[in-house]
Amino acid sequence: MFDILPLPAFNDNYIWLIKDASTRRAVVVDPGEAGPVMAWLDGHPDWQLSDILITHHHHDHTGGIAALKQRTGARVTAPADEAIADVDLPLADGDRLEVLDAIFEVIRVPGHTAGHLAYYVPGEQPLLFSGDTLFSAGCGRLFEGTPAQMLNSLRRLASLPDETRVYCGHEYTQSNLRFAQAVEPDNAAIQAAAVETQRLRAVQRPTLPSTLGRERTINPFLRSGETNVRQRLQQERGVAADASEDTFFAALRAWKDTF
Repeated sequence: MFDILPLPAFNDNYIWLIKDASTRRAVVVDPGEAGPVMAWLDGHPDWQLSDILITHHHHDHTGGIAALKQRTGARVTAPADEAIADVDLPLADGDRLEVLDAIFEVIRVPGHTAGHLAYYVPGEQPLLFSGDTLFSAGCGRLFEGTPAQMLNSLRRLASLPDETRVYCGHEYTQSNLRFAQAVEPDNAAIQAAAVETQRLRAVQRPTLPSTLGRERTINPFLRSGETNVRQRLQQERGVAADASEDTFFAALRAWKDTF
């Protein structure tokens, strides 16, 4: 239904630009800086930027809002309970947002930040804009939330259909897969993903989008309940065999933080 382009920003951010050719309107997700979006608009003067969707308050996802809004008048939507300037429509869990003549469902996914949102577009080809909650082969650091919150947030996202395309905020796949290999050294899907990722990055191509079906096979943070992952955490991090699910997940996240 849409054409979706990654606009690289900073060292490893992606600003996702969603295009609707039938209306010549576009939307951006998490413009941490205005420059890449301005450059695209300059090259496509017959297109209108209609909306700016924000997942969370970190500056590398919000820094371009003011300049883009001033130039285009685009509507800004963002988490209702995070301090973000220039927001036109504050959003909460369960809200439904009409964008580009489609419905974007709002899912609150605290963990990386306290009010982090994801945007889900159902349909024949579902889309998920997950910000810094779910990465390919990883998840965000817990800056404001707890392991239990992040685990619950990831479970909510993992309940979406296998074919859902995942558009996250950073190009972290290669480093995430190195950690995934340490967690599950015998996982053939992880090994294959690492080879494919190395091929793509060697020619400076994005590794995204992923799909939720793929993430369930390669992402240790969606696999923290698997027996082999738990056994590895018992060996490497000293987690007790009868520890809670939250404890196993917390140990996995702590291991990644120092990996």
